Amino acid sequence: MLTVAFHFFLATRVAAAHGKFNVKLPTTTGNADFERVFRVHMNTLEWMPTFLLPLWLCAIYLNDIAAAMLGLVWIGGRVLYFTGYIKAVEKRLPGFFIQSTACALLFVGAVVGIVLHGTSG
Repeated sequence: MLTVAFHFFLATRVAAAHGKFNVKLPTTTGNADFERVFRVHMNTLEWMPTFLLPLWLCAIYLNDIAAAMLGLVWIGGRVLYFTGYIKAVEKRLPGFFIQSTACALLFVGAVVGIVLHGTSG
């Protein structure tokens, strides 16, 4: 639910940025400041399946508390990504690294959990 709430928050930032930077609908290009806000929103949407599926599988097959903690780390990384990217493209990288690491750990946890579940009979 936090992921959906954060995505909704980003959608409101895009709507506000349309007005702030005078980017008329349906345009999504032409102003670099607007485009960075828009890309954060779209990039988060692009990463959500890569995050949510391993999150759920890790929680079901390995450990729900660990999965939830990594989920919070992912959201924290996305927040850092957002706050950095709206300032400058290069400032997105720390948040990107945090969220992608959380995704990788969730993926590994999901695979380990599925293997353990499959071999436990």
